[in-house]
Amino acid sequence: MSSSLALPARGGRMAALVVGLCWLVVLFDGLDMFIYGSVLPHMMETKALGIDPGKAGDVGSYATFGMLIGALSSGTVSDWVGRKKTIIVSTAVFSLASAVCASASSLGMFSFGRFLAGLGLGGLLPSAITMVTEYAPRGRRALIVGSLMTAHQAGGIVAGFVALWTGDWRVSFWICVIPLFIGVPLAIKFLPESMAFLQAKGRTADAQALADRYGVELAARDKERPAATERFSALTALFRGGQWVQTLLFWLASFGGLLLVYGVSQWLPSLMKANGYDLGSSIGFVIVINLGGIVGMLIGGRLTDKFGGSRISAIWFGATAIGIYSLSIKMALPLTYTVVFLTGMFLFSAQAMIYATVAHRSDDDNRATAVGWTSGMGRFGAVFGPWLGGQLLATGSTTAGFTAFAIAGVFAMVMVSLTGLRRVHSAEPQSTTQQQELTPTG
Repeated sequence: MSSSLALPARGGRMAALVVGLCWLVVLFDGLDMFIYGSVLPHMMETKALGIDPGKAGDVGSYATFGMLIGALSSGTVSDWVGRKKTIIVSTAVFSLASAVCASASSLGMFSFGRFLAGLGLGGLLPSAITMVTEYAPRGRRALIVGSLMTAHQAGGIVAGFVALWTGDWRVSFWICVIPLFIGVPLAIKFLPESMAFLQAKGRTADAQALADRYGVELAARDKERPAATERFSALTALFRGGQWVQTLLFWLASFGGLLLVYGVSQWLPSLMKANGYDLGSSIGFVIVINLGGIVGMLIGGRLTDKFGGSRISAIWFGATAIGIYSLSIKMALPLTYTVVFLTGMFLFSAQAMIYATVAHRSDDDNRATAVGWTSGMGRFGAVFGPWLGGQLLATGSTTAGFTAFAIAGVFAMVMVSLTGLRRVHSAEPQSTTQQQELTPTG
């Protein structure tokens, strides 16, 4: 987390507060997302709620379908009512949903809880990414987004330890209710609204009051937008002129990336167990792949700020495909852990850099919508990935599962590469607030 707070002195206090609080809620997001995959091997072993590989894949898809709805709606809602409210409501929803899962008496109720959790999980991440992007210093946006996303992988590590420590899926899900009593109150009390959002909505007085409170200078805007801006104009802006080509390419890349992220996150322990590793080692792989993810986020973010998101994300997806396919080969345990670590280093940050690039190429008025819809359309891959993993595992072929996920990595690599080749002039916003730097007033 310390890397996420490595901000310059100018406006550092306010930016550090925003990044720190968003880091915390994204940590809880990661915990809730990864906990299902972490407890799944034990649930299937004990046939809890009558679950089997096929049903487990369906349950995972219910959660990611909820994320799809949450992500698609959150961008527009966040550009309408604000980043802070969207973050708070999303965190409360997935926390309450964990209570539904923990107390479920049937697989249907458990599935509903995971769907409900998906709504909150899908809504939180785009809003948090947008928020930290708007407070990040110029030239370090991708690094800050990468630092924020280390929280997601840290949540995955916590999920692995929770599953190992409790040994009981119900207790694990009760632990996931904790954000309701920590993250939500802290965000309500301390998280400031985005000043870029306030200015884009014509709420200049509110933005100035916030700037005065934290001793920063309010950036000037090139143009004033009336408060009554058409609600869905931010979405239609993604398709104006030649922009639609880049928009669709990012959506397709996100589809492949999230198919990988959610498919591998849910099925890695089960695939490795089916490949001959014991249960403890299989859950340990969840911890190791997320440790790799943290390292990858920091390295990928720094390289993206220097060389560009499309280029780095494409290389990362290619390396992910190689790593995932390698896991289909039974190796000595230390070597397997090394490959899992390296795979995680590339897997999660490749997708995060897509978000960072989309946020950078968007302007203040539609940034949350652009990130939200890129995430949301990618959630179709997130729905498909867990279902696909369940179907392939049910056939008894672990090699087919690893191969399918490797192919998804190659697909994402090609799509994101094309976004680097096809650069539309309108994709590089010139608004002053996009280049906002917070400077102390005295």
